[in-house]
Amino acid sequence: MRSIDILCVGEVLVDFIGHQAGVNINETRDYHRYLGGSPTNVAMNSARLGLKSVLVATVGDDGFGEYIFKRLEEVGVDTNFIKTVDDRPTSVIFVSRSQSTPDFIPYRAADYRISKNQIDKGTLGNTTIFHTTCFALSLDPARTTILKKAEEAYNQGCKLSIDVNYAKKLWESQEVALRVIKAYCKFDPLVKISEDDMQRLFEQTLSYDEIFNFFHSEGVDLVCLTLGSKGVKLSQKGKGVIQLPAIKVDNVMDATGAGDAFWSGFLFAYIKEKPVEKCLEVALQLAALKLQNVGRLPDNINILSELL
Repeated sequence: MRSIDILCVGEVLVDFIGHQAGVNINETRDYHRYLGGSPTNVAMNSARLGLKSVLVATVGDDGFGEYIFKRLEEVGVDTNFIKTVDDRPTSVIFVSRSQSTPDFIPYRAADYRISKNQIDKGTLGNTTIFHTTCFALSLDPARTTILKKAEEAYNQGCKLSIDVNYAKKLWESQEVALRVIKAYCKFDPLVKISEDDMQRLFEQTLSYDEIFNFFHSEGVDLVCLTLGSKGVKLSQKGKGVIQLPAIKVDNVMDATGAGDAFWSGFLFAYIKEKPVEKCLEVALQLAALKLQNVGRLPDNINILSELL
């Protein structure tokens, strides 16, 4: 038995989410502070679902760094692998409050300073799922660290996972992004992507089959494509496509973190060794719950533990 259910490696940030709904950043007057970063959201959601969750990340030696430690420890995320650096501030992001993919402006400093000595082989050998994001892979030294540790994890029988949350403004070029994504895909991760991600990454509209075939040809067995209000499609190599509708939400409060909530639910059910269709059902329920709340998920998400 591996004692770590999920090891999330990547960005921890302070999100300033706009208080005014449905407007871009240039029209937002007020912001509220939340803990953010896609791997951080997955780590927190996983801990609150009762999993043993570890976050590997980097913060500045400042008030925001202290806030991050406090919030993570409150929900039971293991923070022993988070490094504090004294030469860079904690990264922050300003985000518009939106019913669709939000606009954002990143101020990155400490988040990408993840180093190889933060994760040892013993930890990887004790981990069920190693999860990261495209955001985390966009800058060195985090990029080199994550690719190296992903290979070590794969060689020790750990299942890899990635959210391909590509944003052009974070990368030096599309060419580099594709090369790095393909390098990670060699280790057969569980892949989560959205329609928006794919439009940004390929700078064109691809058919669903083209998207699935791209990842399958790079060595990925399972690809999960989220379609917003249209639900989700999942493709497993040689097994066809499963499609499920989204759960209707009458009053969408905030879309920030909905994809992370979805993937947290999927990985939670996957770790519990449920069939992929059940993993999708749990994922959709958690995403719908997030859409009804600004910032983090409500404290009653442990109700999902009873749905398996």
